Amino acid sequence: MLLIKNGYLIDPGNHREGKNDILIENGKITQIKEEIKMEQAAAFRQEGEDIQIIDADGLVIAPGLVDVHVHFRDPGFTYKEDIETGAKAAAKGGFTTVVLMANTKPVVDQADTLQYILEKGKKTGIHVESCVTVTKGMQGKELTNMSELKAAGAVGVTDDGVPLLEEGLARRAMERAAKAGMPISFHEEDPAYIENNGINRGKASEYFGIGGSDRQAEISMIKRDLEIALETGAVINIQHISTKEGVELVRQAKRKGSNIHAEATPHHFTLNEEAAIEYGTLAKMNPPLREEEDRLAIIEGLKDGTIDLIATDHAPHSEEEKKKKITEAPSGIIGLETSFSLGIARLVNTGYLSMMELMEKMSYNPAKLYGLPGGTIEEGAPADLVIFDQEKTWRADSFVSKSSNSPFLGKTMTGQVCYTICNGKIVYKNVDESRIFHNDLNRQRRHGG
Repeated sequence: MLLIKNGYLIDPGNHREGKNDILIENGKITQIKEEIKMEQAAAFRQEGEDIQIIDADGLVIAPGLVDVHVHFRDPGFTYKEDIETGAKAAAKGGFTTVVLMANTKPVVDQADTLQYILEKGKKTGIHVESCVTVTKGMQGKELTNMSELKAAGAVGVTDDGVPLLEEGLARRAMERAAKAGMPISFHEEDPAYIENNGINRGKASEYFGIGGSDRQAEISMIKRDLEIALETGAVINIQHISTKEGVELVRQAKRKGSNIHAEATPHHFTLNEEAAIEYGTLAKMNPPLREEEDRLAIIEGLKDGTIDLIATDHAPHSEEEKKKKITEAPSGIIGLETSFSLGIARLVNTGYLSMMELMEKMSYNPAKLYGLPGGTIEEGAPADLVIFDQEKTWRADSFVSKSSNSPFLGKTMTGQVCYTICNGKIVYKNVDESRIFHNDLNRQRRHGG
């Protein structure tokens, strides 16, 4: 049994906020009240059961974060990350649920590979879900059996990392995903507009003396896939949007259909192509960091609901790989341990979003899109929570991820996760031990009980 006292609750599922106590039993939230006394909690306790109490005075309690776009590199590339280390990084970042991408080795296009991931994920302490590929072997030719893979536990489909170039295939994929009842996510980059990906074609590519990625690579594919989605009714997610034109295309499409969704990464709403010049391969990613106007358009899209998801695209790579020259180093950065702080510092503390709106995009909306429990705080709901200090600063000097490929390494961050609670159990904590105590009636009375 876990009793959380004196915290400020933010519940995006019910648009409710205020100071509340929360009682948790058997992995579920059983009571939410302005005040729950120790004696009241004890009445629910089974004989001999311990009551663990968290004093959350001055802290915010919100639903555990849900990230629908992460790479744990397992199976096949576990020198970069594995399911265990990825889950620890997620818990440290406040995430209680992650949805893994399917571009592993082998790719996740068969039930046995999917089961390997899901079974391993069950041992981590957080909820590890997985997508499966759209096409067999991610070859862009033959569609997978999406309904069969959903029955085996898949929550979505994507060939993330590889665009679906053939229009007829994209249409059939959406029709099949709609029939299977799963969202389909699209990596929108047409290689016809790209020479040396990961760097924006413009100031950054000129600095490195390479071709780079033209913005039309994204714009052209977003336009095509939005049109098909509106025709087929498939629930789609435009991944890691990077251009102002892409944001506007999604905005117009959402006015025509409720099946359109889009995600932004923390690095795309925080940085522009100047970061690629400053940090080199540590700021190389697909799609690339673009111009300041694009960054501001992404923030505007988050403000007006055009972009309804924030996802990290957590993409670990080894130090040796990222030390290669700009044209050879792999694209991608890690994000699970820094994303929430970036959202707080760059969106909430700057006045672009309220904390409620940030939690909608980092918890409630992702859970709703993928049909997952969580994203809300209410009696009977899963006890998946993050408790954090909105103003506390910390330095990103080290990561629990196996990799450290991040332009935020060594930076001072604002907003620190104090506890991550999943299924009613504390899976991460970073607090003064005086905030946690057990069965202490005298102390409980001193803290408002």
